[in-house]
Amino acid sequence: MSAGKVLLGLLAGVSVGAVLGILFAPEKGSSTRGKISNKSNDYLNDLSGKFDDFIDGMSKKVDHAKDNVDNMAARGKAKVEEMDGRFSSSIK
Repeated sequence: MSAGKVLLGLLAGVSVGAVLGILFAPEKGSSTRGKISNKSNDYLNDLSGKFDDFIDGMSKKVDHAKDNVDNMAARGKAKVEEMDGRFSSSIK
């Protein structure tokens, strides 16, 4: 079993345990449901922020890769033009 699966199982178990602990707490149902709703909104906002950070990071990496490809293409074009100039001058 991979470490990723173990970690996922552990996180799922902790989440289920937290929800069950809240559900069986000695408070009114409406209060408990409000806590669950607030906590899930917190998790959703946190996940959304992490996803946005991930997308920003990936966009920067893609832009950097694109710049590298553009630079390599420009150098390659210059090299081809240089070789073409040498070839053309040697034929004349």
